[in-house]
Amino acid sequence: MTEFWLISAPGEKTCQQTWDKMMVATTDTNNLSNNHKFNIPDLKVGTLDVLVGLSDELAKLDSFVEGVVKKVAQYMANVLEDREDKVLENLLANGVDLVTYITRFQWDMAKYPIKQSLKNISEIISKQVSQIDNDLKARASVYNNLKGNLQNLERKNTGSLLTRSLADIVKKEDFVLGSEYLITLLVVVQKAAYADWQGKYETLSEMVVPRSTNLLCEDNDSGLFSVTLFTKAVDDFRHKARENKFQVRDFQYNEEEMKADKEEMARLSTDKKKQFGPLFRWLKVNFSEAFIAWIHIKALEVFVESVLRYGLPVNFQAMLLQPNKKTVKKLREVLNDLYKHLDSSAAAIIDSAMDIPGLNLSQQEYYPYVYYKIDCNIPDFKV
Repeated sequence: MTEFWLISAPGEKTCQQTWDKMMVATTDTNNLSNNHKFNIPDLKVGTLDVLVGLSDELAKLDSFVEGVVKKVAQYMANVLEDREDKVLENLLANGVDLVTYITRFQWDMAKYPIKQSLKNISEIISKQVSQIDNDLKARASVYNNLKGNLQNLERKNTGSLLTRSLADIVKKEDFVLGSEYLITLLVVVQKAAYADWQGKYETLSEMVVPRSTNLLCEDNDSGLFSVTLFTKAVDDFRHKARENKFQVRDFQYNEEEMKADKEEMARLSTDKKKQFGPLFRWLKVNFSEAFIAWIHIKALEVFVESVLRYGLPVNFQAMLLQPNKKTVKKLREVLNDLYKHLDSSAAAIIDSAMDIPGLNLSQQEYYPYVYYKIDCNIPDFKV
């Protein structure tokens, strides 16, 4: 599983004893989870009032930063056009895969100096990730606009003969140009109606030039025919063609316009390629930054909650558990048995909830030990 449980329990005679006891209960005896010590440095505690207020603020910040992490990852998937293998190999934190980063977590003293107060550290993270979020919106807007314009032009070149651009299909010699009296129209005819067209087009209206039709292009369903007639007969011809289910395209041959369309498409395609590299590098770097910030918030939350629950002096062991998929329920029961003495009322609520199917309690409120979940399914790929 790519889900981790970040928990803490008070130190017994030593924190090592707390760790050993948990290992015996969850892994050595039952093989319920893969476990790692989670190293949190000696942070400044501050006052009780500050800790209580900070607990709520960190919960909101946790949710916000997780959202930014997922947005950056999802946008990377969009930019890479959902090539799952490529996305996964670039979702790294500090140059390593996410599981490795979490299981070997070390506090980044340079980014988040522990001489600062807990409040200041949380504000540093908040500003940093807010900047990433704002930058993502700005960069995504520019790239999406470019990509959207290019897709619109590409769509014009790949639709049916009724709607697609004809710049790469028709040639100057297909048309009577510069005539005061004659005009060449383009008509889309279903393949099944080719014979019908050939038999009728000269008589659909007066003043159609005999034997002036040519098949210029075909797709799976229909063909594009040219036909030449006198300009003053155009309206009548259009009307009669529609009655016979031949569809006249609204098209005038303009070499400069078609050339401009081709040049615009080439320019947009070049611009997209130019922007792809810098954007992708930015996404890769800032996914790492946001993810690292998120795990530091988890560390702050565990520290604050552990001090609030277990008191001073600071004495607790933070532990990272990676549950085995089939043993999640059993692991919960074992942890409850192991730590229910820490909060008997919470343990009693859990015990009763286990007997009531469908009762969805807020888990964080009711576990007798400190608990936070870290879900590494980011985006909806397994990492």
